[in-house]
Amino acid sequence: MSSSIGKLLAQRILLGLFLIFLSSLLIFAGTQMLPGDVAQAILGQSATPEALANLRAELGLNTPIYQRYLSWLINLLNGDLGTSLTNGQDIAAAIGRRLSNTLLMAGVAAAISVPLAISLGLISVLYRNRWPDKLISAVTLASISVPEFMLSYILVFYFAVKFGLAPSVAMINPHMSFIDKLHAIALPVAVLVLVVLAHMMRMTRAALLNVMQSAYIETAELNGLGRLKIIWRHAMPNAVAPIVNVVMLNMAYLIVGVVVVEVVFVYPGMGQYLVDHVSKRDVPVVQACGIIFAGVYIFLNMLADVCSILANPRLRHPK
Repeated sequence: MSSSIGKLLAQRILLGLFLIFLSSLLIFAGTQMLPGDVAQAILGQSATPEALANLRAELGLNTPIYQRYLSWLINLLNGDLGTSLTNGQDIAAAIGRRLSNTLLMAGVAAAISVPLAISLGLISVLYRNRWPDKLISAVTLASISVPEFMLSYILVFYFAVKFGLAPSVAMINPHMSFIDKLHAIALPVAVLVLVVLAHMMRMTRAALLNVMQSAYIETAELNGLGRLKIIWRHAMPNAVAPIVNVVMLNMAYLIVGVVVVEVVFVYPGMGQYLVDHVSKRDVPVVQACGIIFAGVYIFLNMLADVCSILANPRLRHPK
C-alpha cells in the first residue's frame, strides 16, 4: 500500500469519527429542544407539582445541558444506552432485537437488489439505446418515482388483498423458521428492492459507459473481442470504484431509511421502535436510535470511500 493511499484512508477514518461526534451533538441538542415536558409526559396531566419536580430531579433534567450531554456521551462510549422512560426496559437489549430484524430485511433486500442492479446495468450497456436498455430504464425510473408508502400500499392491495400471495403485516418472531420469515417480509423487501434498484442500475450503466469511451476499449474492439467480453474483462474492473460507492450508499439507505416501510408493514424493526417512542416522547430511546442510525450511515459511507480508494487503479499503481 502506497503512502498516498494510507494518508487518504486515515483522512476518511478521522472524518468519519468527527462526523459521528458531530451527529451526537446534533441528536442530543435536537432532543432537548423537543416541545413538551418529559416528566409531564411520563406522569400525566394529573401529576402534582411536587411529583413533577421529584421526577425531573431523578432524571437529571435540572442539571446544565452540557453536563447531561457529557454524561450521555460517556455512557454511550461504555455501551450503556440508558433505560426507557416509558417502560423501564434496558434500551440496548430492546434495540438488539429490533436491529437484528432490520438487518435481516435489509440483508435480504441487498442480496436481491445488488446482483440484479449490476446485471441490469450490464444488459443496458450491452444493448445500449436498443429496446432492452429503454425498457429497463423506463421500469426502474417508474419504480423510483413512486413514493415508498404508495408503492407499499399498491403491493399490499395486489399481492396481499387481491391474490393472497403474501401477508400484509410483516410480523416475525424468533421462533419462526427462516423460510417463514422470508415469506412474512416478502412485500417490504420487494418495496426496498424497487426503491434502491434504479439508482444502483443507472450508476452501473453510467460508470460502464464512461469507461467504454476509453482508448484501450477501442483497441480491444479492434482486436476483435466480443462486446460482452470487453465489458466484463476490461470495462468492469475499471468501473468498480463508482459502482462500489453507490452500492454502499444504498446499503446505508436500506438500514437507515426503512422507517416508512417498517411503519406501513408494522415490522418490528428499528424504524418502528423509533416511531413508537417518538410519540411517547421517550428521549433516551430517540437518542439511542438516532445515534445508531447516524453511526451506521456514516460507517457505510466511510466504507464506501475506503473501497473506492482501494479499487482505484491509479492510486494502487501510481506512476
